[in-house]
Amino acid sequence: FNSLGVDTLRLANGPSRCAGRVEVLHNQQWGTVCDDSWDLEDAGVVCRQLGCGTALSAPGGGHFGQGSDPVWLDDVNCAGTEAALSSCRARPWGENNCNHREDAGVVCSGNLHLPPYLRLANGPSRCAGRVEVLHNQQWGTVCDDSWDLEDAGVVCRQLGCGTALSAPGGGHFGQGSDPVWLDDVNCAGTEAALSSCRARPWGENNCNHREDAGVVCSDSGISAVAQLRLANGPSRCAGRVEVLHKQQWGTVCDDSWGLQDAGVVCRQLGCGTALSAPGGGHFGQGSDPIWLDDVNCTGTEVALSSCRARPWGENNCNHGEDAGVVCSGISEVAQLRLVNSPSRCAGRVEVLHNQQWGTVCDDSWDITDAGVVCRQLGCGTASSASGEARFGQGSDRIWLDDVNCAGTEAALSDCRARPWGDNNCNHGEDAGVVCSELLPLCEDTAVSPALPSFI
Repeated sequence: FNSLGVDTLRLANGPSRCAGRVEVLHNQQWGTVCDDSWDLEDAGVVCRQLGCGTALSAPGGGHFGQGSDPVWLDDVNCAGTEAALSSCRARPWGENNCNHREDAGVVCSGNLHLPPYLRLANGPSRCAGRVEVLHNQQWGTVCDDSWDLEDAGVVCRQLGCGTALSAPGGGHFGQGSDPVWLDDVNCAGTEAALSSCRARPWGENNCNHREDAGVVCSDSGISAVAQLRLANGPSRCAGRVEVLHKQQWGTVCDDSWGLQDAGVVCRQLGCGTALSAPGGGHFGQGSDPIWLDDVNCTGTEVALSSCRARPWGENNCNHGEDAGVVCSGISEVAQLRLVNSPSRCAGRVEVLHNQQWGTVCDDSWDITDAGVVCRQLGCGTASSASGEARFGQGSDRIWLDDVNCAGTEAALSDCRARPWGDNNCNHGEDAGVVCSELLPLCEDTAVSPALPSFI
């Protein structure tokens, strides 16, 4: 790198020169950086080197699109005080176990000319709330018609808030009072700004503010799992459905409650699939607010808060109508475990097949695959997807190789992969994950005594 470092470092495919996919110049060829261990310390060095202020977020997973050149850097570990990315600890140039789905990106504070045209209102943080856009010098809302995670993802990225956890509609974060500026938004997911997405012309809509769209982003400090629980049941995967709103737990009314709605709850909690959706206060009556009524999930939502429903707290119910679920839960989770770490939500991935535990090969293993594991175990979202036996080498069968999850699967066994036991790997390639919910180990969980030093 030269003294300024600007000529050998750039941010590509972003909304400005201060946000995008990190690319470095080496041997006269531009290449990318792998997101293994990529974090705000590393992103901060990039932002400072480019004269772009401080780092707002450090998105991985090819957030700003996939590069097509070499993956030059992997396992970058900056102290945060370096003058250039090339001064940070990392593997030797070009040595990596990554693919371009793991390309690292940054959003710097020097990018702040974009957010003033977009904001999240009436939420618990700047990264969660009702979506509002500025047009003709007036703030207005977005209608929830066709509103989904792709659209919410663009909002989160534009605001430097990470990825989208949920895309709630139905005035989830209260009703706005200004114009409904956008309707039928249809983002591809790669746009740099919400205003770049396909939609009806500004102000043309058939909506009211009861349909105002919202988002919850990964950098909001809100965990999708922490917003939902099953109470008064025989296990954490069966019970009365309770949701957290305005820092208070409340119940869900059983009006229109069915297996599709229960299925979203089970998947969100990492409890497998829904076996039944009992109503009528089957698991006892709650005593707090009835937060949701007339819930109508399509079944594909990542969180119950993304399903269509009446506005929060609006209902014609009593606690004799409290909704519940029974999930497949324990049997399904028992077929997957994370070992060799102090938390049940981090470690080497092991799966049960033919009554024998075995590992997963790191070939093509990425953050999307890790996300399915974390969700299945009720451990939130994936913080990282590691390879090369970072959590120690297993000694049993290598059951899965070339795993390729879409990210929506309820269980790792639902993802595309080679046939069970078919692999070209060794245990030096065992895959691991670190999830966002680092829950303590249960007493009966088997764990190897050797703990990795970086946890």
